[in-house]
Amino acid sequence: MNFEEQFIDIYQKNITRPGADKLLNYLLSDGCDFFTAPCSTKYHGAYEGGLVEHSVNVCNCLKERTRVTDVYGLSYDDETIAITSLLHDLCKINFYTVDYRNAKNERGEWEKVPYYTINDSLPYGHGEKSVYIISGFMRLSREEAFAIRYHMGFSGCEEKYNVSKAFEMFPLSLALSIADMEATFYIESKEN
Repeated sequence: MNFEEQFIDIYQKNITRPGADKLLNYLLSDGCDFFTAPCSTKYHGAYEGGLVEHSVNVCNCLKERTRVTDVYGLSYDDETIAITSLLHDLCKINFYTVDYRNAKNERGEWEKVPYYTINDSLPYGHGEKSVYIISGFMRLSREEAFAIRYHMGFSGCEEKYNVSKAFEMFPLSLALSIADMEATFYIESKEN
């Protein structure tokens, strides 16, 4: 199964609350590039389909957080895990565009090469934009909303006190942030 098929399979098996079908229809629509978008301009997943691949990777990492369940006693249902991990980066929908720049090829000749650039038509932040998009289709629990909002952890532009407080109040926030970093730096890093 490719990453799009894996995403749809996990989504349909686990996310059943009212509005979930409408959100999936939007993600599959011609007006949405979720399944073809990159995940970044030049870092992890900076290629077509990188966003859906990253989303599935984060889901797999979050599901495998046995230390969280076995040692810390935290337990989340499959729907919450699927929602927070698969949908945490919806803020990147229709966010990247392809542009061209001049670069030398292996023969030392100049040629136009494509690269991803940002074209943010909804500048609403990162995690909060994902929460905003999801909330247009279905309700999130408070913990799900905070987990998605603060999934960037201390690497984002957020007030550090707020990140720390969110991690303290809503443990899923920290678990999602760690799963996001694990997928980014261990599974999707340029070296791998």
